[in-house]
Amino acid sequence: MRALTTFTSVSGENLVRHLKGLTVAAAALVVTAAMVMTTAGAATSVTVQAEAFAAQSGAQVETTVDTGGGQDVGYLADGDWLRYDGVDLGPAGALSIAARVASAGTGGTGTIELRTGSQTGPLLVQFTVAPTGGWQSWATLTATAASHPVGPQTVFAVMRNTTGGRDFVNINWFSFTAGATASTPPGWVSVDPAKWNAQLAEFRAMAMDPAPANAVRVSEFNASCTYSHSYKDDPIVFPGLPGASHMHSFIGNHSTNAYSTADSLLANAGTSCAPAPDLSAYWVPTLYEHGAVVEPKAVVVYYGSRLSDPTGTVPFPQGFRMIAGDAKLQQATPAGSVNQFYCAGPGGEVGRSADGNWPLCAPGATLMFQLVFPDCWDGVHLDSPDHKSHVAYTYNGACGGAYPVAIPSISFLLAYPASGTADGFTLSSGMASSIHGDAFLAWDNAAQGHRVKNCIVQKAKCNTAGDF
Repeated sequence: MRALTTFTSVSGENLVRHLKGLTVAAAALVVTAAMVMTTAGAATSVTVQAEAFAAQSGAQVETTVDTGGGQDVGYLADGDWLRYDGVDLGPAGALSIAARVASAGTGGTGTIELRTGSQTGPLLVQFTVAPTGGWQSWATLTATAASHPVGPQTVFAVMRNTTGGRDFVNINWFSFTAGATASTPPGWVSVDPAKWNAQLAEFRAMAMDPAPANAVRVSEFNASCTYSHSYKDDPIVFPGLPGASHMHSFIGNHSTNAYSTADSLLANAGTSCAPAPDLSAYWVPTLYEHGAVVEPKAVVVYYGSRLSDPTGTVPFPQGFRMIAGDAKLQQATPAGSVNQFYCAGPGGEVGRSADGNWPLCAPGATLMFQLVFPDCWDGVHLDSPDHKSHVAYTYNGACGGAYPVAIPSISFLLAYPASGTADGFTLSSGMASSIHGDAFLAWDNAAQGHRVKNCIVQKAKCNTAGDF
């Protein structure tokens, strides 16, 4: 897999290309299972995961290295192609198209042609792929088609490269937005500069409350929450589409539903979290045991920092949203796996479920999970087509490059009133590996700002009330 291995000879690449041609039947997927449609005003956006091709030539599916990135299609070279059926391009008019790609540049610069009907059909757009810094260093390219066939179409992605047939690109997803203007790339939601600058000015003008001498020097404050309600809604992935999602357990703002916006959250003061000024919406897939719902008995939403120097951290802008984890990830999670459910408390884990994917907790222990969100932001967008591309995780204790803005590191600590049995549990999204979480931020500006400055920037552990 290219994410783990660097090929140093042409013969090595040829071997991979020979092997990858044998996987067409095994890798073919039903495209509708990996399409996500969202609406925003007059614009309609469809995101198609690259691995959801109906047919292909020369492709290899692999798991992305970035947390929650899902899968990508790699090892693409000149002449390779991917076919996607039933892609709804919407009504007549301008069509904005984006592609999330990565390239180490060893195969030179190439292009991705998106065509309708066939590999030589009418050209929608063409993306020029330049080196992004590595086979797992992702960048989003955008282009606009002035006209296009309307409604569901067969779309081909055709690779072109004149540098000798070497692999030149990996693809994570495509998105298509009808009704968007050329200045509004599909699926991207830009921060309002005036509101954001005013929020930053208020934050920077805040006086810092000096931490006492005995303060614990850890950047942290929290919201202490309980379960609120459940719907098959997701106002981030399926805004305005009630019932379009699997079941979610909502925490925090009592009004959260498919129609929620930043303004609606801020207008509804009821929340299952303390402190009251945190009107954010948080949610996770619902947990089941023998078909019965198991709601979390407690959720602590930690706001902290994993940076070497947290002093540049700023609050979240109103309406900021992001997702951690991957609802499509369905794989075994035996003991010792990364990001697994665990047992906390007296006795701890005493065994595993029959399939090995779930822990069995001692009678005095509690089933737990901790979900960590990205902590570096591009500084421009409140959201992105996959709800992840506007943010990134720090791996070296600093934010920089395309994600220069340090935001608080959010993590959900979920506690469930269950010990488990040999039959294990299920999530509404599937296996244990599909655990994921959504955060739609709606704090009172002053309350969030003072906590970020006093607790994170100053590096002092604060309680739920924001006190030392």
